[in-house]
Amino acid sequence: MLGSRAQGGWRALRRCSSLPRVVRLRVREALGAREAADAVRVQGWVRSVRSQKEVLFLHINDGSSLEHLQVVANPSLENRDLTFGSAVEVQGKLVKSPHRKQNMELQAETIRVVGPCDIWSFPLKMKERHPLEYVRQFPHLRCRNNTLGSLLRIRSEATAAIHSFFQDNGYVHIHTPIITSNDCEGAGELFQIGASSEVRESAEKTHFFNVPAFLTVSGQLHLEVMAGAFTHVFTFGPTFRAENSQSRRHLAEFYMVEAELSFTESLQDIMQVMEDLFKTVTSTVLSKCPRDVELFHKYVAPTQKTKDRLEQILKNKFVTISYSEAVEILKQASQTFTFKPEWGCDLQTEHEKYLVKHCGEVPVFVINYPYDLKPFYMRDNEDGPQHTVAAVDLLVPGIGELCGGSLREERLPFLESRLQRLGLTDAYQWYLDLRKFGSVPHGGFGMGFERYLQYILGVDNIKDVIPFPRFSHSCLL
Repeated sequence: MLGSRAQGGWRALRRCSSLPRVVRLRVREALGAREAADAVRVQGWVRSVRSQKEVLFLHINDGSSLEHLQVVANPSLENRDLTFGSAVEVQGKLVKSPHRKQNMELQAETIRVVGPCDIWSFPLKMKERHPLEYVRQFPHLRCRNNTLGSLLRIRSEATAAIHSFFQDNGYVHIHTPIITSNDCEGAGELFQIGASSEVRESAEKTHFFNVPAFLTVSGQLHLEVMAGAFTHVFTFGPTFRAENSQSRRHLAEFYMVEAELSFTESLQDIMQVMEDLFKTVTSTVLSKCPRDVELFHKYVAPTQKTKDRLEQILKNKFVTISYSEAVEILKQASQTFTFKPEWGCDLQTEHEKYLVKHCGEVPVFVINYPYDLKPFYMRDNEDGPQHTVAAVDLLVPGIGELCGGSLREERLPFLESRLQRLGLTDAYQWYLDLRKFGSVPHGGFGMGFERYLQYILGVDNIKDVIPFPRFSHSCLL
């Protein structure tokens, strides 16, 4: 009896092993498949439903691709929950599509509705190209829109390309603190933080960290610490600015790419890394996300010819001018500026855009800014009456400043003198220590990630290149 049972079990196992194994594919994998497959499972959300007398057509997407996968099924598989926006699991055969615009399609054998969607109350409608102003009202649902889906894939590829660039060039990735007592920029635009009990109680109570703490505006000073032991370091993380601005150019929370290079005495070295980073990441995004980028260039920013401009920029060297040259160009301009250009004053966005246009609509490095305009850590050029520091800003068409950097002041007497004049000696005693123990010439820069995306995609409002627009819906406050 036992022997016959065992034989029956083995026969059952052989029968099971002969059955085709169901392969789970993402939409992108299914669309890019080179061969047909008999047993495939695809999961995603329905983007369109079209029922005919003899055939049912679905388009489904799982976020892996801008293109949808067409599903062809028997009308008997349709049910009332199979609607636009519903989550489904489809199993069947992957076959060559007879249509020229698609490579493969899925012949469904089973369709299971995992999560129904009420199409009458769902704010996104099938086959409608919703304007970004409308989609912005629904931050919790807007990622299901094609435009925002493309943006998130582009952000993902650009993030990976940035990490690859630095790692391929020997940089060590450092996680710098988000909560800090440092005001790196010295502009006072910080969000102060504390425990919720501190907010309710008297301001005279002891701080949670015993000192005032803020959300970081930059990881630079922490990177400089690491640059005393590693010759090339970078960080890529969230930063915060408490600017009282609700403009289309500003964010309270954004991501910053920052790098520090030790043993460099040349501002040109810093500028070369900026240019190489921009060109490498942009080339990668254009090659890996061509359809997603095309969506922005064709429908979101069709009048700006962003693609042609980018391709031209990637072929040419960036232009370099001094701050003093920039001021002279602005003074001789026929254009009337809201802010009059004067030596010793900050360049405004209108000035930056004009300079880029004057130089042929290519990225422009502006170097050697006035000493009194820049933070204490920038290297004194010791250049006579105009007195400048070895600072650089990278300006790009339509945006203005994209990157900012400098050589750092590595000479202890210069740094001590400046901190003393600013009354910051006690607060930055640790920073002086870095110059006492094995100090070397070094420099670095930072690039706003969202501003970079805004530029390469031609987006007018920077809030349209972030996953979650702030303070726009109660569930996301």
